[in-house]
Amino acid sequence: MRYWLMKSEPSDVSIDDLAAMPNQTVDWYGVRNYQARNFMRDQMQVGDGVLFYHSNCEVPGIAGLAEVSALAYPDRLQFIEGHKYYDPKATTETPRWFNVDVRLVRKTRLLSLKEMREMPELQNLRILQRGNRLSITPVDPRDWALILEKLK
Repeated sequence: MRYWLMKSEPSDVSIDDLAAMPNQTVDWYGVRNYQARNFMRDQMQVGDGVLFYHSNCEVPGIAGLAEVSALAYPDRLQFIEGHKYYDPKATTETPRWFNVDVRLVRKTRLLSLKEMREMPELQNLRILQRGNRLSITPVDPRDWALILEKLK
């Protein structure tokens, strides 16, 4: 089992939006970074743990826990001409972009980015590294355990 931090802008899909979705599940669409795509396509497995992170908002941070509920499959939005995630180089035979499904485990208190930065034991967490802008990053099992403890 692996662990991941996955960023979502609450104006697009928030933890509350996820809770209101059918089966409390969302396809993690719109990822257009090759490294993040490769994490989903090549490494994520059903049951992997997810820290659902609110980004690009007033108070960014971990807003809940989720799990990968479906293996990677082609992101449907890459094929819709005129859509902001359309990719003219993608075809159904050779898709370029993939997503996984993510299902809510539980909403948590917000563990803010500021609070995480104040925890020296999380110094290696990728979201805290200077220059990190990836929307999906792996989380070390020790960091996962520390974060779960803080979310109790």
